[in-house]
Amino acid sequence: IYCVEAEKIDEVVSAFALSTKYGAIVAGQTSVKHPEIAAFEKYLPKETQIVTCHSLHGPAFSPEGQTLVVVRHRSTDEVYQKALEVYKSLKSNIIEMSDYKEHDRIVADTQAVTHMGFESMGSAWKNAGFFPWDNPAYAGGIDNVKILTTLRIFSYKSHIYAGLAILNPYAQKQVKYYAQAESELYKLMICENETEFRAKIYAARDFVFHESRKLLLLDDNIMKEFSLSDAEHKQKPNSHLSLLSMVYAWYKMGVNPYDNLICQTPPFKLRLGIAEYLFKNEEMLEESIRTALYDKSIRGDDLEFHTAVHEWASIIGYGDLKGYKEHFESAKAFFANRLNDGRDLSAEMIKRLGK
Repeated sequence: IYCVEAEKIDEVVSAFALSTKYGAIVAGQTSVKHPEIAAFEKYLPKETQIVTCHSLHGPAFSPEGQTLVVVRHRSTDEVYQKALEVYKSLKSNIIEMSDYKEHDRIVADTQAVTHMGFESMGSAWKNAGFFPWDNPAYAGGIDNVKILTTLRIFSYKSHIYAGLAILNPYAQKQVKYYAQAESELYKLMICENETEFRAKIYAARDFVFHESRKLLLLDDNIMKEFSLSDAEHKQKPNSHLSLLSMVYAWYKMGVNPYDNLICQTPPFKLRLGIAEYLFKNEEMLEESIRTALYDKSIRGDDLEFHTAVHEWASIIGYGDLKGYKEHFESAKAFFANRLNDGRDLSAEMIKRLGK
């Protein structure tokens, strides 16, 4: 199994391919399969069997019960069953796929924009020069999830997210849609165009959260427990622009996130869960809409988020791996003192909310 960064898979496979035993089963653990499969087909001997995989969780979690995608690319039935038996020893929830392109499309749908959304929040807070747990606008249960998941993402290495965003051919399209969706909503906010703003939000809500969907139903009491904020903070209204934009982007793309839960990751499930919590609570959604349109006290934060979204979208659009990593590391350094706390608390929160 090649456990290397997606950007280095070609270099590493080319160096070791000729050492592959005759008829061996080969796999990779990259999060984007296009460059991996290209390298395997280019360098591995033709008789090599390829049954590749992708564990949809980080090293902080035991593989037991987590999602493991197994992609049968080139193998006999007998060899495929042998490979499956090996993978089953991890006691993960195995999702079988026959096409690596399907894997990359679903990963783009579930992870690319999810990561960019949290990274944009991190960059926005860094650019604004404040920690969100010091601000009463970020003292609610939904915001606890936002903050801890953002810290969780920045606690890992940048290459994990850079490869997924830039080397996945489907990811750039999703990121572009998200940036366009956020921009549309932000323009309506600053123009206080309530009629059109509500129309877009309600259309997105009805598309994503219609009654036939089995909801995730995150527990608000648990979300409120996991706070880095001062207990004395009196919560202020928040526009939740990042979540409004996410749901509106899903609507614009015609992608329903519930269809992709087979390939869920903890950050994706949390992002969908808090979006669901907001959109299925009429009182909270109304407060979010009115805050977005008329509350000038949050407008500066929303401007920082708007700017950060388009910074990330530009870097990804240019395919700039170096720029991506530098941008990531800049925000990571800002939160350095709380990253371990964030990762530990978010891991516990994910376990509690998943029960």
